[in-house]
Amino acid sequence: MLKYRCAIFDLDGTLVNTLEDIASSVNRALELYGFPPIPHSEYVQKVGWGIRRLAFLALPESERNEETVLKIASSASRFYAQAPFVFSRPYPGILPLVAELQRRKVKTAVLTNKPDTVTRLIIDGLFPLNSFNAVQGDMPGVERKPDPQSTWDILIALGLTPRDAVFIGDSEVDIETARAAQCFALGVSWGFRPRQTLEKAGAARIIDNPEEVLGFIGQNIF
Repeated sequence: MLKYRCAIFDLDGTLVNTLEDIASSVNRALELYGFPPIPHSEYVQKVGWGIRRLAFLALPESERNEETVLKIASSASRFYAQAPFVFSRPYPGILPLVAELQRRKVKTAVLTNKPDTVTRLIIDGLFPLNSFNAVQGDMPGVERKPDPQSTWDILIALGLTPRDAVFIGDSEVDIETARAAQCFALGVSWGFRPRQTLEKAGAARIIDNPEEVLGFIGQNIF
């Protein structure tokens, strides 16, 4: 089997379980403007496309106008940036996986639709220094996943090609990104979407444990 030289990870639902902090921030924004909060469990199917889309989906259907969506998105982003990892933690096995990839000199990157500033706060707060060769979140003027351009930009910066990379994620957005960028699309079952969603999106493989990533990089020596 072809061994890959780079692992590009989604953040939410792949590296870190961020659901409680995301839900708390959006619900706080909803309540600020007089809208009812929604159960945290409902956010599982709403995350992945960025904060504006999340705000849109969290609002009652009758209130999903541009002005209100922007207010909720802005407030939720502010609340989230103030406390981005109160409850959030890396999934079991993620920290040793990243450390082992580093040991093997495999290039690692994070690509997420979460705002870039908050992304960096979470990575810096929950992972050892220099765990990743590249980290990129949502930035003005840059297309979000599933657009492949950011994936290509990361690979170019690392001196690699799509054929060198495994793109690892828990949602249809990640699988669509991987396929559009022509990377190996590796789904994970421990995140926010069910296995059937990943299969339907066209995942090349779906894994159940982080250490299985090493099977694509080289011999598993955990």
